[in-house]
Amino acid sequence: MLPCVCLFVLLPLCVRGQADVLLSTPSKSLIFPTDQPVLEDTAAPSVPTTTESFANAVTTLEPHVPSSTTSQHALDRDSTRTIVQSTATTVTLNIPPAPLPTSATTAQPTPVPTNATTALPTPAPTNATTALPTPAPTNATTATTPGPTSPPQPTVGDYVVRAEWNSSACLMAKMGLQFSFKMGDHFQTVNLDPNPNVTKTSGICGNSGFATLVLKSDSITVQFIFANQTSKFFLSALNLTVTDGSGATFTDQTGNLSLWEASLGSSYMCKKEQSFNISDALILNTFELQVQPFEVMNDQFSTAHECSVDDSSLLIPIIVGAALAVLILIVVIAYVIGRRKTYVGYQTL
Repeated sequence: MLPCVCLFVLLPLCVRGQADVLLSTPSKSLIFPTDQPVLEDTAAPSVPTTTESFANAVTTLEPHVPSSTTSQHALDRDSTRTIVQSTATTVTLNIPPAPLPTSATTAQPTPVPTNATTALPTPAPTNATTALPTPAPTNATTATTPGPTSPPQPTVGDYVVRAEWNSSACLMAKMGLQFSFKMGDHFQTVNLDPNPNVTKTSGICGNSGFATLVLKSDSITVQFIFANQTSKFFLSALNLTVTDGSGATFTDQTGNLSLWEASLGSSYMCKKEQSFNISDALILNTFELQVQPFEVMNDQFSTAHECSVDDSSLLIPIIVGAALAVLILIVVIAYVIGRRKTYVGYQTL
């Protein structure tokens, strides 16, 4: 009798514990309220015949009764049967148990690297103005652009005018010529090339009181007019035409000159460089000048009348030599006077 009583007591408890385990796992499709469940009277489906064997199998287990169930009051046999019937009804709902949450970390698959190039979006142009920093003032000196440099000293050439190609010379000149002329707001400087293949020489002999020397190249044409008056000659006029590289032409005609004056039968010579302001737009520079426009003998220059520049260059050495001579004379006189005073002193003693 005692084993039967124990069987009826333990069987409901084991079934209750199994039902609690099944009900403690919530379904993904059912939401169980937290309040005490209400048992509804539903038609229970047919229970397979294996239920009894299931109950018999449960009786052979040693159930683990939770501590919370020990505090509940003992159920009588009728109540136990009702709970078993309810539990059996609940089990037949085929509710799949939800998997218990685990702390296992699932390894994510490593993506295979690709060589695809992602095109970056092209930024739209903006009209924003960036303020530039204001540079600090400096004391730097601005380099000025140098003006055009003057050509080198011209080459000295020999020019001869003859009445006939086989006659003796009637006019001779030796000089280097350089012209500075004003084109627009600036002066330009050109040299005359004395090469006979570049510059042609022509002129008029001075039988009528005037002699002319004409020198002509591709870009320069210059005419010197000499006058013969009162046993002297001089340069009375100069005409110049120059065509620059751009095709512009400069022309100057100046008369009433009185340059390179010398006596007839002699030549005018100036070895130093001379500069003559022919007009406001023309400057003539000569180098190693010697000219004889009249009375040329045997194709040679006559005695030269040197310019004032050459005279001053000769005068300076003369002045220096004279000063040295005077100084030496003073020293000699002082020495003689000193010797005489010394001799007189010896006589007194």
